[in-house]
Amino acid sequence: MRAYRALLPALVVLASCSNPGVGSSAQGLPEPTKAPPSSATALKTSFAPVVKKAAPAVVNVSSRRTVRQRVDPFWDFFSGGGVPRERMQQSLGSGAIVRADGVILTNNHNIEGADEVMVQLADRREFSAKVLLADPRSDLAVLKIDVGGEKLPVIAIDDHEQLEVGDLVLAIGNPFGVGQTVTNGIVSATARSSVGITDFSFFIQTDAAINPGNSGGPLVDMDGDLVGVNTAILSRSGTSSGVGFAVPAQMARQVVGAALGGADAVVRPWLGARTQPVTSDIARSLGLAAPRGVLVADVWPGGAAARAGIAQGDVILEIDGKAVSDDSGVAYYFGGKRPGQTVAVKLLQDGRESSVGVRAEPAPGKVAGGLEVQGRNPLQGALVAQLSPALAEAQGIDPFIGKGIVVLKVSGGGIAAQVGLRPGDFIRGINGREIRTESDVTQALSQTGRRWSVTIERGGQQITSNFSL
Repeated sequence: MRAYRALLPALVVLASCSNPGVGSSAQGLPEPTKAPPSSATALKTSFAPVVKKAAPAVVNVSSRRTVRQRVDPFWDFFSGGGVPRERMQQSLGSGAIVRADGVILTNNHNIEGADEVMVQLADRREFSAKVLLADPRSDLAVLKIDVGGEKLPVIAIDDHEQLEVGDLVLAIGNPFGVGQTVTNGIVSATARSSVGITDFSFFIQTDAAINPGNSGGPLVDMDGDLVGVNTAILSRSGTSSGVGFAVPAQMARQVVGAALGGADAVVRPWLGARTQPVTSDIARSLGLAAPRGVLVADVWPGGAAARAGIAQGDVILEIDGKAVSDDSGVAYYFGGKRPGQTVAVKLLQDGRESSVGVRAEPAPGKVAGGLEVQGRNPLQGALVAQLSPALAEAQGIDPFIGKGIVVLKVSGGGIAAQVGLRPGDFIRGINGREIRTESDVTQALSQTGRRWSVTIERGGQQITSNFSL
């Protein structure tokens, strides 16, 4: 179960109020597009038609995985390690059927590392599920159950819905395993970022009551369409406190589309620019009346932004007509486009506003690979690789932190862990040899001897350590 402070996974379904707008007599105010209930009778209007449309497509998702642990403190004390024993760990969440042949959308943390995934439909039938695609970066996963030629009830993904703060929402899921439950609330905030839940922190916030077991279900509007997938709640008690977060439907559609296209990973466009929020001081220095947009702090040479003419010191104001105020907004609005699209980016350059077209394309370089270091040397047990923007994106690393060979993983039983090597360290030198490529690592470690000198870069500082092995 994922935690953020006392953060617990949750399922939320947002509902957008779609009543026709009414006129405003306030001078200078825009015409509202939505209206509150007009009478006491209207307040008694039931959500039942919406629930009847959406609820049949909401499912329970359960998973099991075997974990090994030491449970004998006596042997741990005397021998430094107890007898490993296995136990079964279970996870319970929710999901939504998004295609009639049994394609289901849920949270990745519901099924991560599972040996077995089961889906229970609203009519209580159970099916074994196959994971078509898991995307930890968005905490979404797509499952498939075999229902033969049967057509299941589905819920449509509505990523065109313009949610506004105050819109009604419904949460449909299976809290605490008690069975399908419906709660309602409002959209408390949109574009909520910097909450530290996923790499793409750009959430819909709602006050609908959601609890453990709700994770992964649909977020529906008043038309009964999915507008998001609830992922977590902020709570000190472990139960709902009225602060829930849902992944927007745009990201859900992107993950489902990748899964149905046969991909084993989601390929997202990468702008190729490192940005930072525009503070009050930065706004004054740029002549802005108020802080707006994000400042371009660095540009990747030859990347999409650089080729479009975006340069260090520019301010990105909007992406495809959507205002941005932090790096999460840039990653969400640009990363949600289809590769090959031309995206309109509004800029402030040299004090003047302009718009450029940026081609949406994946980050360059290899996504996977690397060198698993073997042999008796200080890097034994480490996975190292040439850092590229694509690899950095896949690993959740800032691609602008440096170039060269970076440590991706350190196994617990290797010498690298013993000497204090950490993921994110750059290997800059081995026994006086400069390290730039994986081949340099292989050649430097091929020598024999007991004495080693290794130079790493960590947090912008270089450290050289000597070892006798």
